[in-house]
Amino acid sequence: MLDATKARIATTRLSKSNPMSEKDVRTLLKEVDEIVVAKGKSTRAVPARDATLDDLRGPTGNFRAPMVRIGRRLLVGFHEETLRKELGVR
Repeated sequence: MLDATKARIATTRLSKSNPMSEKDVRTLLKEVDEIVVAKGKSTRAVPARDATLDDLRGPTGNFRAPMVRIGRRLLVGFHEETLRKELGVR
């Protein structure tokens, strides 16, 4: 999907071999205004200042993947429709 958008990918990090730490996620939260969290077939938008680390965790306790930062917005977890909309893919 990213190939179709010709989006510039600044950083890629594999969650299995190099998972994000709580410090990493806190730093990321300071750099965005809004977080869109995908859980299953639903999404929920949260102002970054109101988000907790637990909001970004999956059922295993690890942080959800992927995390895609688009400007001042952070998409957390996979939700195809939201990714397509945010990336401008039909």
